[in-house]
Amino acid sequence: MIAVDETIRYTADVVVTTTDGRVLLIERGWAPYEGAWALPGGHVDRGETSREAAARELFEETGVLAAPDELEQIGVFDTPGRDPRGRYVTVAYHLTVVSGTPAQAGDDARDARWWPLNALPPLAFDHADILTAAVDHTETIH
Repeated sequence: MIAVDETIRYTADVVVTTTDGRVLLIERGWAPYEGAWALPGGHVDRGETSREAAARELFEETGVLAAPDELEQIGVFDTPGRDPRGRYVTVAYHLTVVSGTPAQAGDDARDARWWPLNALPPLAFDHADILTAAVDHTETIH
């Protein structure tokens, strides 16, 4: 077997839900999946933990401020092919906020909107799987 080097990129995503059953999604302003809805998230920067990156990306893309320690880890998503740009490994987090929390698109997001969990648009990447894992995790601990 010949070993082939594979660049692995490290990202963080956040599932933000409200107390009345909504989830915060962003409309992507860039490829891949330009114009599609996705969870807030992005690359982990040098010197940053995935939890810190998740809090930073959440604020940059939606204006929702959360301290890193408020984010609860859901899991690691690393299925090959989950991102058409190459190998991406993401650590996903969950945050619950009160309904009515304002969100406004920023950074690379065209729009940021609260969606009812029972009426979601198609999601980019494997974000539907991440969202399902977050909801299942939340129901398990409550």
